[in-house]
Amino acid sequence: MTRWLDDDEQRAWRAFMGATQLVHEELDRQLQRDSGMPHAYYATLVKLSEAPGRMMRMSELAVEVGSSQSRLSHAVARLEERGWVRREPCAADKRVSWAVLTDEGFAALATAAPGHVEAVRRSLFDLLDPEQVRQLTEICTAVLRKGAP
Repeated sequence: MTRWLDDDEQRAWRAFMGATQLVHEELDRQLQRDSGMPHAYYATLVKLSEAPGRMMRMSELAVEVGSSQSRLSHAVARLEERGWVRREPCAADKRVSWAVLTDEGFAALATAAPGHVEAVRRSLFDLLDPEQVRQLTEICTAVLRKGAP
C-alpha cells in the first residue's frame, strides 16, 4: 500500500525541493560567472584540496562528489585541459588511477572560494537565524546518516 504524503509532508517536500534547486542554481550561476566553472568542478577541486597529498583514487573521488565514474572522468578531463588536475596511474594497481590537484588548480580554487562562500551565505545562511542553522544541520545529518534506500 502506498504511503501518500499528508498535506504537511507535501508542503515540506515541495519547499525542500524548491529551496535546494534554487540554492544549487544560484551557486552554479555564481561560479560560472565569476570563475568560469560549474559547481561540480568546484566540488571536485575542493575534495582534492582536502585529500592527503591533494590526490584521490578516481573511484573514491566519484563517490565523494556524488558522481558516476564516467561523469567524473569527463569532468576530470576538462579540469586536465585547464591544467588544474592531472591523472596518475597507480604503481601498485594498474587498474587504478589517481586524480591529483595541481598548483594551478589549487590557485584557481583559492581564487573562486571567496565569491563562492559569499554566494552560499547570501543564498542560504543570511536567510536563517542560528536556531534554523542548527535545525538544518540536524535534519541534513539525519538524512545523510540514513542514506538512500
